[in-house]
Amino acid sequence: MKKASLIISILALAMMVSAQTGKVNDQLSMNSNILGMDRNYAIYLPPDYESSERSYPVLYLLHGAGDDQTGWVQFGEVLHMADKAIKEGKATPMIIVMPDANTKQRGYFNDLKDDWRYEDFFFVEFMPYIEDTYRIKKEKRYRAISGLSMGGGGTFMYALHHPELFSSACPLSASCGPLNREDMDRQMKRMGWGEGTEEEIDNWYKKHSALELIKAMPDQADVTPENRDKVVRWYIDCGDDDFLYEGNSLVHIAMRKKEIPHEFRIRDGGHTWTYWREALPEVLSFVSEAFHQH
Repeated sequence: MKKASLIISILALAMMVSAQTGKVNDQLSMNSNILGMDRNYAIYLPPDYESSERSYPVLYLLHGAGDDQTGWVQFGEVLHMADKAIKEGKATPMIIVMPDANTKQRGYFNDLKDDWRYEDFFFVEFMPYIEDTYRIKKEKRYRAISGLSMGGGGTFMYALHHPELFSSACPLSASCGPLNREDMDRQMKRMGWGEGTEEEIDNWYKKHSALELIKAMPDQADVTPENRDKVVRWYIDCGDDDFLYEGNSLVHIAMRKKEIPHEFRIRDGGHTWTYWREALPEVLSFVSEAFHQH
């Protein structure tokens, strides 16, 4: 009898411990008509997701070049990091979505001639699918985006293209897009794109250069009740030994000149997972500030 009671107690304790942890699945998929294929994604569900009926805020977390939707799960330890931040009260329970931008063609954007339309896929198909499939609050206030390196570039461009959709944006060690037209020509060669017209190249450059997009943003003094819904909270983080330091520093300077509020962090470190694992708890805390009521 005592043995049976001990087994029951152990099982109950195990269930309690299990209930205090979130869940990650990194082999989910959805069909995309725009890309003409199935697309993988990973998702983190907070500890109380299955035991409650509430809806949650969402963080879209983008991987870097060479990784896929499993990067933040395997190397970023998102399950451990998110569970710990939530348990310690440093982050509110949230759903974290990690799409794959590595299959067939690498990157988060449409290409020069719109033959590959990943950004269209993300906003027209992927985000609505995710927010209809899971219990997610669909207002701007409860939606944030972050990512590292190539995913940091996706974070910059997505939040600058659609500031009405994201309350917070946290680019980490970000690729800031071409810094000038010469840089644009080098990027075209790296991407293996053929020749485009001068108009096509100029349009793509202006839409995918963080510096050019910031120039087009209203100064803080020009923010009115009519355009306040397009204000984004920015948290920009890049290591002092990172090869992408120049672009991130120039973005910080451009935002300062326009008096655009943002947090800018330079910590000791380079372009490494050690750096990004240390950044993730700060990101979770920062985006939670918008999710909370003060």
